[in-house]
Amino acid sequence: MTEKNAPGRAPDRLRPATIETGVSMHAEGSALIAMGNTRVLCSASVEERIPEWLRGKGRGWVTAEYGMLPRATSSRTRRERDATPSRSLEIGRLIGRCLRAAVDLTLIGERKITVDCDVLQADGGTRAAGVTGGMVALELALLRLRESGAIAKNPVLSRVAAVSVGIVEGRAVLDLDYALDARAEMDMNVAVTAGGELVEVQASAERGAIPRDRFDQLLDLAVRGAKKLSVAQREAIARERRSQ
Repeated sequence: MTEKNAPGRAPDRLRPATIETGVSMHAEGSALIAMGNTRVLCSASVEERIPEWLRGKGRGWVTAEYGMLPRATSSRTRRERDATPSRSLEIGRLIGRCLRAAVDLTLIGERKITVDCDVLQADGGTRAAGVTGGMVALELALLRLRESGAIAKNPVLSRVAAVSVGIVEGRAVLDLDYALDARAEMDMNVAVTAGGELVEVQASAERGAIPRDRFDQLLDLAVRGAKKLSVAQREAIARERRSQ
């Protein structure tokens, strides 16, 4: 768990964050992550099959899907039925890319792991929460495979966590909630390994160009925040292993 924040938290502080594991009795790995008022349920499912284009190549696949419940937001949105909205597809692909960067796919065998990230409540930073919680769900599923003897080695190269940052009223702010994000002059989503290496950076200036030094300031702030979330990931996985 990260440090607790008062409502008027400092701009370089994360919102209160918790990761609860073992929340799905059926999934091979699961985690419920809360970052402030944002809550995302992440479930990892293992299938003994791979996409056709990967057959015979001696490696597996990790992918992700993302969606929101109808009342995850302040007004009801329609359920995703026949066609998944492009935003959800894009976020799912981002989460999948980040999780694949964390794993040696040659060590998981010819099997597919899908991490579903379902937003129960949205208040900013849902994709970052999906990456951070999804990593925990994925690692727990991989631990189960290893304990069963299905795989011989730990495939995790380095845990990946993600966080949002932005410039709000001229200040660099970590872990934006919806109210801060709506006022941001620039916002970024940054995925980082536990060792501080960059996996993904998504950034956009909302109200005019931003100087390079400000971009670098945001990036440094994001890396520091993501490292704190990496600690929360490690603690959540350790608790789950102790409880078994």
